[in-house]
Amino acid sequence: MATSPCSSSGVSSSSSSGLGADAGLEIRTRSVEQTLVPLVSQITTLINHKDKPKRSDKTLQAIQRVGQAVNLAVGRFVTVGEAIANENRELKEEMSVACIEARRAGETIAQLTDVASLDHPESDSHITIFTDKTGVVKAARLLLSSVTKVLVLADRIVIKQIITSRNKVLATMDQLEKVSSFQEFVQIFSQFGNEMVEFAHLTGDRQNDLKDEKKKARMAASRAVLEKCTMMLLTASKTCLRHPDCESARVNKDGVFHRMRLALEQVIEIVTDSRPNGENEMAPISIYSGIREFKNKVEGLRENLYFLSKENLSTMLEVILEHTEDFTDSAYTSHEHREHILELSKQAKMELEQLVSVWMQAQNQKTKDLMEDLEVAILKTCQCMNDLKREVHSAATSLAADLLKYHTDHMVLKALKITGVEGNLEAVAEYTCKLSEQKEQLVEMCRLLRHVSGTEPLEITCIHAEDTFQVTGPQIISAAETLALHPSSKIAKENLEVFCEAWESQLSDMSLLLREINDVFEGRRGEKRVYLSLPRPGKHNANLKALKPVKLDTEEQAKIAKLGLELHLLTSDVDSETEKWEDQDNEIVQHGQGMSSMAYSMYLFTRGEGLLKTTQDLFHQAEIFATEGTKLASALHALSDQVHDDTPLLLLEAEKLISVCKQLQITAKASAQGKSATFTKV
Repeated sequence: MATSPCSSSGVSSSSSSGLGADAGLEIRTRSVEQTLVPLVSQITTLINHKDKPKRSDKTLQAIQRVGQAVNLAVGRFVTVGEAIANENRELKEEMSVACIEARRAGETIAQLTDVASLDHPESDSHITIFTDKTGVVKAARLLLSSVTKVLVLADRIVIKQIITSRNKVLATMDQLEKVSSFQEFVQIFSQFGNEMVEFAHLTGDRQNDLKDEKKKARMAASRAVLEKCTMMLLTASKTCLRHPDCESARVNKDGVFHRMRLALEQVIEIVTDSRPNGENEMAPISIYSGIREFKNKVEGLRENLYFLSKENLSTMLEVILEHTEDFTDSAYTSHEHREHILELSKQAKMELEQLVSVWMQAQNQKTKDLMEDLEVAILKTCQCMNDLKREVHSAATSLAADLLKYHTDHMVLKALKITGVEGNLEAVAEYTCKLSEQKEQLVEMCRLLRHVSGTEPLEITCIHAEDTFQVTGPQIISAAETLALHPSSKIAKENLEVFCEAWESQLSDMSLLLREINDVFEGRRGEKRVYLSLPRPGKHNANLKALKPVKLDTEEQAKIAKLGLELHLLTSDVDSETEKWEDQDNEIVQHGQGMSSMAYSMYLFTRGEGLLKTTQDLFHQAEIFATEGTKLASALHALSDQVHDDTPLLLLEAEKLISVCKQLQITAKASAQGKSATFTKV
């Protein structure tokens, strides 16, 4: 099948039995995975059944049930595919062919597994799974291939919808940029608001569907920019219309339009998995990721003395130590931290020299004494790197904590608002200098935090925060200058308020980010983050109605806190169980860890912490949690089939899990009006 940028978010699935959907395609969305994985699991069960001389009625019935289940599932799936084909003329032919192939393959599997009613299912007079296993494999391959094609085509339609929505937004933005009358602006902005709502819904669904946590984080960052900039665009444009000859107002407006266009472009890059002019995305390497990779290589010497060169290790350490210069060269790093980082950098070089010396000797002569010396050198090198990691973490987080505490009063922003209304240009100039200094401090803080964030999604959040401070600082300055030139202008005053609120909001987000970075460092959370950004209804949100906060009484708070604590204890139990598995990439382990991570977010919600801000966020998280539970149940079913569980304890637990997941889905989706009903639902 021909591919295009739009089909690049397609799928690839393979199984241990050698079944595979179209090679070269990768499953990138959860919705595609949820459709394909159970199907692969059921087909694998059929292919891998043990050929025993005597087959019980129970075995025959089980095989027939699985075959019928596959055929029914394919039938339902194809019905949806055909409906999509009818609605999208340009893909109708391709989609219809794939649907016909899938339906035919599903029926073939049902016929070959129709064995429960036969006296001699292995007789040559009846073509069944027992007499024609090759036929089942062929049908299974055709089925997975055609189902994959349908999914890729359906996914292409979703991507096309997002691109079309983006194009509408861009076209309306071009109109908004050129209008010269208030009446025309209000009319076009109303249309723009509706288009942004549609784009937010489409991209929000896509963000939640993405499997890649890094892409999900980038999408969240871009969507956060668009959400905040929508209100900025409104007030900046109105200010420009009110004061058409004011240069600072024009600069302010141009900055908003430019930032929104960049964010829209990034969303499309993520959705189509493409970069402009075929560029590869070069993410800056952090100290943490450098140390992690370096330690892995060093520890790999225990298994293989010849898999890398000493030059390779030396280069890796050099890169890490170059990055530590971001700390030692920073004006905001304390003298004590700077000295410790320099000492540890020097020690790291010495430890590596000693390691290389013993390693080279061990390559020539593998004696017991030399291998013991090598083990000591490995341990000392890794310990030194751990100490360096701890020191840079301490330097970055202590600086962040101090800066965030110092700037919580927002004194500079308050002074800019007051002096702007007074029309005091000299005082405004003085405070804009102070804001520029504050911006430089916060940008440096974000750069240092990125080095110690611990996970790629958190790194991306740090980069997004750095960009936000970098852009919003000058925008506040241009808004303040406009107000100082037109001190009686209500719209200029409102415009400055909007940009100041964006700055305050980003500072508030930094406190949460700092807490998460500390959580990862202290091992309270693993690699996986469930959500980076969720829509936050607020005073100036143009697209969403503000939600009224509900005040719980003491008894209600205590009840929620108790349930949250129980949830936290359960996540600890799950984490300790999953850590016992040698194969951390096992599907069951990953689903368990995913559910534990989501449950931990819910626990933080009960404490008024974390990234789930509203009850709606909690309910949405619960739906995703239930979906992950259903996937875990599917994996347990597959395991039960593989181990031929005589006492069906696994299956019983899986069925219980499916039941409670369904109940959770129903509860999460149920309507709740008023404080009492919402509390009960929570």
